[in-house]
Amino acid sequence: MVLVAERVRQPLDDGVLRAMFEARKRVFVDLLKWDVPVLDGRFELDQFDDEHAIYLIVRGDEGEHLGSARLLETVRPHLLDTLFADLCAPPPPRGTNVLEITRFCLERRLSAPRRLAVRNCLVSGLVDYALLRGIATYTGIAEMAWLQQILAFGWVCRPLGLPRIRNGKMLGALRIDISAETPTLLARNGIYTAPALDLSDTLEAA
Repeated sequence: MVLVAERVRQPLDDGVLRAMFEARKRVFVDLLKWDVPVLDGRFELDQFDDEHAIYLIVRGDEGEHLGSARLLETVRPHLLDTLFADLCAPPPPRGTNVLEITRFCLERRLSAPRRLAVRNCLVSGLVDYALLRGIATYTGIAEMAWLQQILAFGWVCRPLGLPRIRNGKMLGALRIDISAETPTLLARNGIYTAPALDLSDTLEAA
């Protein structure tokens, strides 16, 4: 199952989110060498990790972090319109029913089969969340190898512009349109696993 965290004002006060930020540091800073902020040498957070961010977290049997993703409102500043606008030929989609997927993170220690299972669970959770919250479109930015995987999942997905080299990496922007048909489309490729998300298991902090 996938835990949802919404409207969390002090994310580092929560153990589940601290584990997520530590995992993000291991993946995006230690492994991928992204030039992003690190707090106390342990936690990868940036200016978008505020009370408006939404987190989906896959946890193991002992509550450990296995995978996670961050969603950003597109009616507020987000990555695609502030830092990567040049990846879009037209302006990027915006609206109350459009969210941006960022920081899609899978634990480094996972075996290949377990990693695939967690990836599928997290993707399924993103679809379930969109359907439950009335989200019609996701946008995102990905390196070329991951972008090609996303485009091949079987859902309604297309590039938003030509890929460009940024900081030595080939990046592309994309949009994913979500509908009631999306679970079936993903299931045909063995990706959708239901049920993935239960909004009764939601972390909120004032």
